[in-house]
Amino acid sequence: MDHHYDPQQTNDYMQPEEDWDRDLLLDPAWEKQQRKTFTAWCNSHLRKAGTQIENIEEDFRDGLKLMLLLEVISGERLAKPERGKMRVHKISNVNKALDFIASKGVKLVSIGAEEIVDGNVKMTLGMIWTIILRFAIQDISVEETSAKEGLLLWCQRKTAPYKNVNIQNFHISWKDGLGFCALIHRHRPELIDYGKLRKDDPLTNLNTAFDVAEKYLDIPKMLDAEDIVGTARPDEKAIMTYVSSFYHAFSGAQKAETAANRICKVLAVNQENEQLMEDYEKLASDLLEWIRRTIPWLENRAPENTMQAMQQKLEDFRDYRRLHKPPKVQEKCQLEINFNTLQTKLRLSNRPAFMPSEGKMVSDINNAWGGLEQAEKGYEEWLLNEIRRLERLDHLAEKFRQKASIHESWTDGKEAMLQQKDYETATLSEIKALLKKHEAFESDLAAHQDRVEQIAAIAQELNELDYYDSPSVNARCQKICDQWDNLGALTQKRREALERTEKLLETIDQLYLEYAKRAAPFNNWMEGAMEDLQDTFIVHTIEEIQGLTTAHEQFKATLPDADKERQAILGIHNEVSKIVQTYHVNMAGTNPYTTITPQEINGKWEHVRQLVPRRDQALMEEHARQQQNERLRKQFGAQANVIGPWIQTKMEEIGRISIEMHGTLEDQLNHLRQYEKSIVNYKPKIDQLEGDHQQIQEALIFDNKHTNYTMEHIRVGWEQLLTTIARTINEVENQILTRDAKGISQEQMNEFRASFNHFDRDHSGTLGPEEFKACLISLGYDIGNDAQVLNASGEHTQILSYEKITFFFPFLFLFVLMYLSLLFLCLTIYASLFCSTLPLNVPWYLFLLNSVMVCLVGIPFMSLNYSIYFCVT
Repeated sequence: MDHHYDPQQTNDYMQPEEDWDRDLLLDPAWEKQQRKTFTAWCNSHLRKAGTQIENIEEDFRDGLKLMLLLEVISGERLAKPERGKMRVHKISNVNKALDFIASKGVKLVSIGAEEIVDGNVKMTLGMIWTIILRFAIQDISVEETSAKEGLLLWCQRKTAPYKNVNIQNFHISWKDGLGFCALIHRHRPELIDYGKLRKDDPLTNLNTAFDVAEKYLDIPKMLDAEDIVGTARPDEKAIMTYVSSFYHAFSGAQKAETAANRICKVLAVNQENEQLMEDYEKLASDLLEWIRRTIPWLENRAPENTMQAMQQKLEDFRDYRRLHKPPKVQEKCQLEINFNTLQTKLRLSNRPAFMPSEGKMVSDINNAWGGLEQAEKGYEEWLLNEIRRLERLDHLAEKFRQKASIHESWTDGKEAMLQQKDYETATLSEIKALLKKHEAFESDLAAHQDRVEQIAAIAQELNELDYYDSPSVNARCQKICDQWDNLGALTQKRREALERTEKLLETIDQLYLEYAKRAAPFNNWMEGAMEDLQDTFIVHTIEEIQGLTTAHEQFKATLPDADKERQAILGIHNEVSKIVQTYHVNMAGTNPYTTITPQEINGKWEHVRQLVPRRDQALMEEHARQQQNERLRKQFGAQANVIGPWIQTKMEEIGRISIEMHGTLEDQLNHLRQYEKSIVNYKPKIDQLEGDHQQIQEALIFDNKHTNYTMEHIRVGWEQLLTTIARTINEVENQILTRDAKGISQEQMNEFRASFNHFDRDHSGTLGPEEFKACLISLGYDIGNDAQVLNASGEHTQILSYEKITFFFPFLFLFVLMYLSLLFLCLTIYASLFCSTLPLNVPWYLFLLNSVMVCLVGIPFMSLNYSIYFCVT
């Protein structure tokens, strides 16, 4: 038996067996059924080797009969078994058997050699069931189902016509025995009288089926009817094993029946086959003859010179395709159909294949037909190529003429344009514009490169296609190519000339720019220097002229560097001239960045050089003049610094004399007249100072740092000194007259003066209201009961009674007049000293006020008035 193994099929069916539990105990009834069934199945195969087993778990323990069983059912040789009796030898044999089973793609779950050697019933039965599945059930396949499903489907189909038979599984569906009887009756109806069987007599049904199968079908009795009937659910594995034996027994018989039926049809088709052979021979001869006549016509490649002739050939070829070839295609197709049909019938009838006459085989016809189609294809390609060639020749010739005309029109005048030397007189901006224009031309030239290449390619193609006017085409193409090469050379030459000129002009432009950048500030410096050197200066001090001299010396120190800068600027201009002369550059204009020329720079430089010594002379002369002025300042300052303090000292001494007044009035008068004489004797020094002042004014000297005194100050001070000494002498003389008229003694006068000096604490020569009040009290006037009121502004207002006002009014009025007189006197002195104005005749004003006062109060009070006046002043 040839076992075909499908691993996928095995895996699908064996999937439920993977959950074999070595600890699960079999149902005793199932175990009994499996023992008997599996033992009978093993013996049915072991008998072929002349042996059998009695006890399934004991006889397989050494592995020898297990290996023999596998060799019988597989038809293959296993490894040589171990003949020893030891446990290790037994385990080795069982492992060899298990390895062989595993090599067939069977997955043994929880089954080990040790369990088999130890006589484990469950493991041994599981192993035998696995062998049965692999070698007896796995090959069963109905409509591509798995082994179990296929066996079940086979049983269902075979028992479908029988009543009371409904096979749905491999256990309870077989308990009544009708299923087994139906299988036997379906294949061997003469063995069982199925109509006499009853569903309610399962033991008779089962025993009948088992006996008939063992006797007539060579299927050993693997089941006991009593076991099946007495079990609620027969063992599925036992039923499947027994049913598979029926399947294998009946499948061989069915094949023999089919072979017998085929023989009945052989004689019926022999005559038909002979007719088909005759028809084939005639069709083959006619078709081959037509092919032999047609191929020479298709192989005719005689070219035509006109498009019309080629079009006619193409039309004839199309008629062949439409009218002549299709019937022959049908004949060839029918011939192949007849041949194939004949061969099929002969093969089905087990007759020798039909061999046509020599040269008329289908392959011969196919080869001839292939040659026809090859010739046909070649003829068609030749026709189309010829037509395309003629069309392309006309098209290419016209295209060549058009492109050549366009190109020649474009190149007209280009050579003359490229040979122009307009760049020799162009400016830098114009050169850049010419370069841009040239770049645009180069781009245009590059774009026309494709046209030239196309023209050359068209000419080449015309030559390859044997165009009749190829010589003229080649001549025109050669002329275009030569002109194109010349244009390329001229273009490169002009670009080099433009770039060279641009580089020179850029260099000159950079030099021009550098010249302008350096010439402009240098020119401004020279113009500023000329302005400074020609500028008239006005100085008043020796320091100022020394500062100008220092600055001028610093300026002269920069002249060497300035001369270097001038030479550098002129060097830039000379470099431009050198480039122009060396490369014969035709300069179109002057420096665009500046209007300053080298001639202007040299002219201004020479002017600066001429102005420098003039400036030196002017500074020297001014320096000498300022030295003279400084000498006059020092001379005036030395005298003024002596005379000024002297006048101030004399004024202070006169003030002290007028206040202190020691001795009698006559003594004081004599002392003052001698003082006046010494002051008058100082007049020559004042006159000398006036002379020095006149020289200063003539020299236009307006300030003098050597003294703080001006001539106006000296004059005012001198006049005030003379006025003060005269006024003081006049006052003493008036006091003498008053004393003599009123009879005031010298002691009274001294008392008045002492009291006044005592209360004149600030030595200002005047008394305030409070000081005057205190002075009156000290002289004996009691004014303690008088009321005094202070107003809100802080000024003191004395309120006296009517009697006291009447008594003191003359004195108070005279005091106020005296106070105002002194105020006018102070204002006059201040104006004469600080306002450069002539002093007022203070005594005249004072005596005028006194005269008014005398007129108002009367002659009786004159004596007291003058006494108080002299005391205060």
